[in-house]
Amino acid sequence: MRVIPVLDLQHGQAVHARAGDRRHYAPVSTVLARGVPGDARALARGYRDGLGLAELYVADLDAITGASPQQALVSALARETTTLWLDAGIASLAHARAARHAGAARVIVGLETLPARSVLAEIICAAGAERVAFSLDLRSGAPVAAPELARLSPVALAELAARAGARTIIALDLARVGTGTGVDLALVRQLRAALPTHELIAGGGVSGPADLARLSEAGADGALVGSALHDGRIDRGALAALTSRRPEASSRPS
Repeated sequence: MRVIPVLDLQHGQAVHARAGDRRHYAPVSTVLARGVPGDARALARGYRDGLGLAELYVADLDAITGASPQQALVSALARETTTLWLDAGIASLAHARAARHAGAARVIVGLETLPARSVLAEIICAAGAERVAFSLDLRSGAPVAAPELARLSPVALAELAARAGARTIIALDLARVGTGTGVDLALVRQLRAALPTHELIAGGGVSGPADLARLSEAGADGALVGSALHDGRIDRGALAALTSRRPEASSRPS
């Protein structure tokens, strides 16, 4: 079970995402960067140096909501981490190339901003499956998607993404983000049963180490975590304990 820390960017600041209500996100205050709320680079260094986490998931909320991407700040964050995952409203091959140019090692194609299923296949074909992840964006369990895709079930959407070439699936329920209510374990189990060899990452609602253990048991390979790192519910000791319990590597991609 890998922990991938989340950094949400809005108007040049790191913000604290809660329940997907982006209008009311405020600069994040965190034990990892005391005294500098909203400082994205300081938070990235806190994840790296304070917690020893080599990966970083950045959500450029400006780009996701149709504003200009925060390219300069994203590039600066890429220099603060080993592996940058970037969700930046990627809806075309040109967007994916821009994300890679900004320093993203893993490009996130989110269901929320995906205009059609053909676009995902095009991006994966051009960028390579190892550099692309599909984010199954949900709100209270329902797909957040264009009409063509919204009629499908979450599992059917994940299977569609797999047929398009995606090897990494992120299950993310926006309504659970920042709430500490836990990830939808039933969905994680369904996705693992449907896609037994795919990398499966879950996010939205992780409240502490016990949730990470439950996710691992349900079949998740990793978890996106924000709030529980900011307030210290998951600290370096908890991460070390999680690593010490890590099972033998599976045949799934990493």
